[in-house]
Amino acid sequence: MPATRPNIVFFFTDDQRFDTIAALGNGAIQTPHMDRLVRSGVAFTQAHIPCGTSGAVCMPSRAMLHSGRTLFRLAGEGQEIPAAHAILGESLRQTGYVTFGTGKWHNGRASYARSFSCGAEIFFGGMGDHWNVPAYDFDLSGRYAATCPFVPQPETSNALAYRACNHITAGKHSTDLFVDAARQFLRERDGARPFFMYVSLMAPHDPRTMPEKYLRLYDPARIELPGNFMPEHPLDTGALRVRDELLAPLPRTPHDIRRHIAEYYAMISHLDDGLGRLAAALREAGELDNTIIVFSGDNGLALGQHGLMGKQNLYDHSVRVPLIFSGPGIPQGARSRALVYLSDIFPTLCELAGLDTPESVEGKSLASCFTDPKCRLRDTLYLAYGNSIRGVRNERYKLIEYACGASQLFDLAQDPLETQNLAAGAAVNETVSAMRRTLCRLADEWGDAQHSTGHEFWNRRAELRSHQASSV
Repeated sequence: MPATRPNIVFFFTDDQRFDTIAALGNGAIQTPHMDRLVRSGVAFTQAHIPCGTSGAVCMPSRAMLHSGRTLFRLAGEGQEIPAAHAILGESLRQTGYVTFGTGKWHNGRASYARSFSCGAEIFFGGMGDHWNVPAYDFDLSGRYAATCPFVPQPETSNALAYRACNHITAGKHSTDLFVDAARQFLRERDGARPFFMYVSLMAPHDPRTMPEKYLRLYDPARIELPGNFMPEHPLDTGALRVRDELLAPLPRTPHDIRRHIAEYYAMISHLDDGLGRLAAALREAGELDNTIIVFSGDNGLALGQHGLMGKQNLYDHSVRVPLIFSGPGIPQGARSRALVYLSDIFPTLCELAGLDTPESVEGKSLASCFTDPKCRLRDTLYLAYGNSIRGVRNERYKLIEYACGASQLFDLAQDPLETQNLAAGAAVNETVSAMRRTLCRLADEWGDAQHSTGHEFWNRRAELRSHQASSV
């Protein structure tokens, strides 16, 4: 174990797509503090989630992150992480870290209590009004009320108060609320021990509201439509009527999509400012040089690409996320194209902190990829959404299979926007067959068919199993 263990700050965003950082190629967005992080660390440009078992993709995504487990080995869709599965914060806490958690926690109150020795402004939920966040104060006993209803209180002049949560901070944006709580922790912490600080935002999740000055940065009329914009999705994904897909009318129009993208970018520029304020607080506390900063998001978002709005699909815009490591011992300005999952963060941080990775963790440490641009930890990624979509990708191709019977094959090297479906071409039949064999093999390895959603998908697409008999 290192003589001086590094502090760890995990800055986690909600619904931020992989291609929303200027330094990684998006010249239309303003993200100076993320850009500085990219220049000072290692950016994993092929970081993914597998997607999810339900429309609330962020819940299993966060459970995979905190437990290091794979998608179908999470109880209750990740709503509560089982006691048998180690949790990142809990593991660091048991080895002497002060663990602080603020912001969105979507994996159960007991899991939060196991993870953190202190915290503030805790949001137990999936989404909400950014300007009126029902937040809990930290309770060392872990006894957090299960519900947070609005209750009129006559003694407070008919103001709406919360009976089950501690307070509501009206008029302060969620990003500022959580970042300020983290900054306060830095001012009051026990300086004798290393800390793990988990700052989990609600942004840029809808409803997309932010301080006006950030919205003024982006004129919808000047926003370019994505190259894979479509008015409607061409086939039945099994998820075309979930909540996210109802946020814009059908058919999608250029006007609506430009407005949504402008608001999305504005929220990201606002949270980028929060990242900068937190980095400044670390510098003022004299801790920046001994702090590993991890920046990532829980899933992506379509916003008009392929005619979709949400994240309930297996296209790159929804399953690829930003992932950056920066800090002591980490190379500066490096990029890795290794195929990785968010579940790999847990063992990576264990290695960087000189700790043993718990046996229940299934992810792989990314530390070997920091200095080796050719590092590859896995050849393929398994992808799945609900009971209607399954997919697999390697460094070049992605195969997507739908319960409705449709198939898509994309050559990601030639077609990164996933617009040219090659599945029916005679020249790629062997590629499709090989990837279907891999799909079936990984489905078994992940325990997909034993899960309720997987069982339904594989029953509807039983013919795919005919590829399983042959080796890849």
